[in-house]
Amino acid sequence: MRLTTKGRFAVTAMIDLALRQHEGPVTLAGIAERQKISLSYLEQLFGKLRRHQLVSSVRGPGGGYCLAKGMETVSVADIIRAVDEPLDATSCGGKRDCHGEDKPCMTHNLWTSLNERMYDYLSSVHLAQLVHEQRNRPECAMAVETRGVRRPRRMTVVATAF
Repeated sequence: MRLTTKGRFAVTAMIDLALRQHEGPVTLAGIAERQKISLSYLEQLFGKLRRHQLVSSVRGPGGGYCLAKGMETVSVADIIRAVDEPLDATSCGGKRDCHGEDKPCMTHNLWTSLNERMYDYLSSVHLAQLVHEQRNRPECAMAVETRGVRRPRRMTVVATAF
């Protein structure tokens, strides 16, 4: 059982998008730069997220992506399903044909139960929670506080002798 980069990157990109969407559409280039994810990889992921109606795109200058649903309604499981990321701990893909035989292996029910619990857990975690956690991280809070704050101009004082 493992969650590959596809699912992890999709969740990370959605958190980044949700954190910044109040500023307008978010570009994939911006997400790629901030999260160190390949732009072409993000394009593939966001195509799938758009088809599953989790994001919407805005074309033209100033365009990018926005969430298509409220953060509180999008679960991590929704994101992972949208990018076709199977979370499966069984060796047979859940088909009950574990060793090429027509019967499940001895641990099939254990792994199937784990799959169900993983999906239950990931269905219970919503994008809004993850965004809230990010905003409450000390290093993120500082960045948010200083963003948009105008710093006083430096004044140069020149002393002249009369």
